[in-house]
Amino acid sequence: MTACEKALTHAKNLKIDECESIFSQRKIITVRITDSEIAEIKQNLEKSLGIRVIHQKRISSSHTTNIEDAAKIVDQALSSSTLSKSKEFWKSLPSEFKSTTRVERLFDKKLVDISGTQAADIAYTMINSATHSKISNITGSLNIVAENIEISNTNGLNCSDNATYISGTINADSAGAMPVSGIGQASCRTLNAFSAESVGRDAKEMCVGSINPQKPEAGEYSIIFDPYSVGEILAFVFSSNFDLKTYCDKKSCFSGKLDSKIAVDEFSLVDDAHAPEGVGSKIFDDEGVATQKKPLIENGVFKGLYSDLYNAYKEGKESSGNATRLGSPMGRSAEPIPGAAPHNMKINGNGISRDEIIQDTKKGLLVGRLWYTYAVNPIKGDFSCTARSGIRIIENGEIKFPGTSVRIVHNLPVMLQNISGIGNDSKNVLQWASLPSITPTIRAERIKIIPI
Repeated sequence: MTACEKALTHAKNLKIDECESIFSQRKIITVRITDSEIAEIKQNLEKSLGIRVIHQKRISSSHTTNIEDAAKIVDQALSSSTLSKSKEFWKSLPSEFKSTTRVERLFDKKLVDISGTQAADIAYTMINSATHSKISNITGSLNIVAENIEISNTNGLNCSDNATYISGTINADSAGAMPVSGIGQASCRTLNAFSAESVGRDAKEMCVGSINPQKPEAGEYSIIFDPYSVGEILAFVFSSNFDLKTYCDKKSCFSGKLDSKIAVDEFSLVDDAHAPEGVGSKIFDDEGVATQKKPLIENGVFKGLYSDLYNAYKEGKESSGNATRLGSPMGRSAEPIPGAAPHNMKINGNGISRDEIIQDTKKGLLVGRLWYTYAVNPIKGDFSCTARSGIRIIENGEIKFPGTSVRIVHNLPVMLQNISGIGNDSKNVLQWASLPSITPTIRAERIKIIPI
């Protein structure tokens, strides 16, 4: 009998109204890179069990890494339910998983069986590809995750999934009086799709190309955001505005604008849970609800919101299949209470190359990486970020000089109305402790910058 089965059998014996169990087994290999060499290779095997109890419409939970304690943590969750208030809006956990969807390239036996030595070889390839006479230091990490997830409840639901993930990041720093840096990143679900060479090469090219930067003048520019910087904005500025709870609490900058035009016609944003190789792709969410490819903005029109069961029921709606228990560094966890989050925020490209976007830019900045991106006034959509890496000054369609750091304080609704270019270079983007996205290069007009 599995840990989930033990927990649910005990819950039924206690005549608990509803009980949900989630079991997670994760093999994690982490290679840490410091001072241009491998500093540590660590391998962990984690097992954990989360329990959520809904009794008399009171919701409580418990969690353990001792799988033999399955019955005990059900008792703990039930005991703590007396401390919570009844949620009269609650309906029920799902009773079955219905879906015929198949998503390719989300599991790779090679990543399950990969050894520490093989992982080190991949990391060395990343390091070697970033090596250059003008680069003084290389840091970064490689993370490989193989996981098994089981979600069950007393209504008869039972879902299980095997998944794999691989993600690598390299930071390259130059020496000199004005040091600069570059970043390379790749993430996917299968070994063959992962290019260690490109991770190092991208970091090297960004760093070396940023040496001897010129200070741009303060003012208004066309800003070309490379995919990595677009992913930062999607995760820390865009995503929360499409959360059903945030929208209904009138804390989204788009509250009250569903089915209204909020962006240029060419812009579409999708939460794509079924993207092959997508870091957040899955066929069922972390409550056992079928996932979907859900439009959030379609041809400039605000079309959709995401939710889990709790927040959907609270608003008298059905879940969109976005219950999430985020695992670190990737994948799922056995956290007993899920939240709502997009799976893969995906911007659809329109066939224009990055070079064509640059050539079509009269006065602009190319931004490779953003730091410190956050909402200043979420209700209005104001946000702030700092461009510190991969900055290029563009004049009359040509990259003239590397640029120094600049601060951008802008507004999301205004930005969406001024997007003037969407590239065809989409890639998976995953910042540290962030949400996955699939995005191309984007250009937006009339953005003011302040040199730092």
